[in-house]
Amino acid sequence: MTAALQQPPLPSHPLLRLTLAARVGSTPRRVDGAWWPRSYDLLVELPLLVAGLPAAWGNITAVTVTGPAWTSSPGRLLIANQLVRLRRTDTRTDAGLAPSTICLLAPGRGRWDLLVVPPETPETSAESAMAAAGE
Repeated sequence: MTAALQQPPLPSHPLLRLTLAARVGSTPRRVDGAWWPRSYDLLVELPLLVAGLPAAWGNITAVTVTGPAWTSSPGRLLIANQLVRLRRTDTRTDAGLAPSTICLLAPGRGRWDLLVVPPETPETSAESAMAAAGE
């Protein structure tokens, strides 16, 4: 008699690729971590990100993304029965485009800025960028 090996079921949604920086006292940081989405589609990616954030961050009510690559999105999105305002900007610096970021706001809790690692970034480069943002 042979036993069939059971494979664990695949997750129903992709795992969140997120690294958060440790908070040390009240010293502000340039970024609070890094996020590596699988696409530039906010309607797909943002609910996964918000669902994976620490509970201590509270209810995110406003999100601003920078960078020209994000797909068009409505001004508001319902995520986990919470209305989230969306804003997209194309920030430019003297040297060209600023790194893509996402700003998350939760009333009474705070603001968090995450570096966005482009979805097409090779895995080794993305992991390095995320590790650097988490330091």
